[in-house]
Amino acid sequence: MSAAESAVETIQREMTIFARRARASAGRMHPELSLVSYTLLGHLEERGGCRATDLAAHYALDKSTVSRQVAALERAGLIERRLDPEDHRVQVLHLTDAGQEILAQVTRSRRAAFRERLADWPEEDLVRFAAYLERYNAGPAGADSD
Repeated sequence: MSAAESAVETIQREMTIFARRARASAGRMHPELSLVSYTLLGHLEERGGCRATDLAAHYALDKSTVSRQVAALERAGLIERRLDPEDHRVQVLHLTDAGQEILAQVTRSRRAAFRERLADWPEEDLVRFAAYLERYNAGPAGADSD
């Protein structure tokens, strides 16, 4: 196996471990908020609201998966549906005040956890790691297989 092939294997393994940790920590930070829920709330905040079909398309998720997540977030009072002011046939999902507060809480907790985990890293390593992650995530969407 070449050094590049070995590195790709290591990256795949380590990214899988990272994803498992992220899923596990999401539940510890807020019991009602799965990693998917947190991600959807973050997207709604970032976009200022959007349709459920937009969420499904953006995250390449099945519409039924998004529908279940949206229903759970609505029941928890974290999101609400509003009519689109430009097309009253369309409902747009928005964060409620409670949704904004929970998202802010979880975001603060996650940032603190990252800061703690990376506290010993030299600044140049942090900058390089951040750039590598941005580069990886900017890759073609169809290349994801996780």
